[in-house]
Amino acid sequence: MTESISLERLTGIVAFARAASHGSFTAAAQSLSVSPSAVSKTIQRLEQQLGLRLFTRTTRSLVLTPEGRELHERALHLLRAAEDVVQSAAAVRAEPAGTIKVAAPLPIGTRLLAPALPEFRRRYPKVQVDLRLGDRFVNLVEEGIDVAIRIGDLPDSNLLSRGLTSAKVSAFASPAYLAARGTPQRPEDLKHHDCVNFRYQASGQLMRWVFKAGSRTLEFTPDAAIVVDVSDAVVEVIAAGGGIGMSASFIAAPYVERGLLVPVLTDFAAHMPTITAIWPESRRASPSVKAFIVFLEELFPSPAPWDAVIADAALRPKHIPSTRGTKE
Repeated sequence: MTESISLERLTGIVAFARAASHGSFTAAAQSLSVSPSAVSKTIQRLEQQLGLRLFTRTTRSLVLTPEGRELHERALHLLRAAEDVVQSAAAVRAEPAGTIKVAAPLPIGTRLLAPALPEFRRRYPKVQVDLRLGDRFVNLVEEGIDVAIRIGDLPDSNLLSRGLTSAKVSAFASPAYLAARGTPQRPEDLKHHDCVNFRYQASGQLMRWVFKAGSRTLEFTPDAAIVVDVSDAVVEVIAAGGGIGMSASFIAAPYVERGLLVPVLTDFAAHMPTITAIWPESRRASPSVKAFIVFLEELFPSPAPWDAVIADAALRPKHIPSTRGTKE
């Protein structure tokens, strides 16, 4: 007869799986809403019960032992099976309810998603939204994320996905900067201008600028006068006259509407990554996830209204010199 597992041992397995996935007791504790000491003690008891050393502990990190690595894979299977039970129970309910965890890039989360969440809650008052913002790619299964929003090409995976709309990326500058330095007519003219570039926090790499010139694709990293690692900071710098920078249309559109930014080199705009919603297979039947995906489709229509703002601004006559700028 198989020995039944105790609640204490099951709790230890959950704490161990989270600590192994996150690489620290503190992060595991945050995900479980308990104290780091509680996680540490729970895992120590599990190690004593199993007679195994699961981690090699250092002052800075946790490293799985060979036995810990094998157990971690099995523990993840257990958690996924448990999650399937929870999702199956949730699917029985006709009305969306409970907590839904959503991950999104910082600019999309702050500018588009966060302002729309009150409307989602008005429609589904029994659903609580836990929004996680950041630039890193989260592991949806290991971190218990129900829905994530990502920009750009997605790696092959077993995740379900739905393309929402495009995120057109193009060049902008302030009217004052263009009046003083002139408007570039070709991408090659940017070498005569101050450029403001973006650095990806996750990789530390600088953004490569992409333009389309007829059948040719021009791709390069400009010699930037200013580099920042937050997308919103790029538009703030260029709106203050710091130079020419690349921005997604949904970030730049409010600045364009207020006359703080002007689109430039619009005939050469080429980079249009897709905004995509992804969710685990285990969430397929969740009423809350289904409702949120439908809501996202409304929030991110295609064609996107922010692209229309940029297109209209590009067609307006401009009283700005169309001369090649000169760096001092």
